[in-house]
Amino acid sequence: MTDRRRLLLIAVIAFLAAVAGAFIGRAFIARPAPVENELHALLHHDLDLDSGQRARMEEIERRFALRKQALELELRADNATLADAIQSEHGYGPAVGAAVDRSHQAMGQLQKETLEHIFAMRAVLKPDQAAKFDAAVVKALTAKDR
Repeated sequence: MTDRRRLLLIAVIAFLAAVAGAFIGRAFIARPAPVENELHALLHHDLDLDSGQRARMEEIERRFALRKQALELELRADNATLADAIQSEHGYGPAVGAAVDRSHQAMGQLQKETLEHIFAMRAVLKPDQAAKFDAAVVKALTAKDR
């Protein structure tokens, strides 16, 4: 076997080993579901919402999805402005500082509206459902992966 073929064979074996390792890692060492998904599952599957609650939750979710999308677009625009400022100033100058402040305002607004969304959903729940919901929210806010 020539050196070139031997090198090619080693490269192919290394590639296949890497693919196998990635597959095994994803199959057997899966990360737990994000706590946000757990909260969503709780709301839509575990709280046994009645039809009226489901309808109100869907409306709350729909309105928040639109607002969240708008705020995320605003954050992207703020990030682009920050990138431009960094490119122009090459340091922490007044334009960079202003762009950071604007970005923080948008992040804060998103956080406030997310909390308003959570409280709006909670208001739809019965007391026993609200207790489970509160526990899930606390878990989401205090999870290690945050």
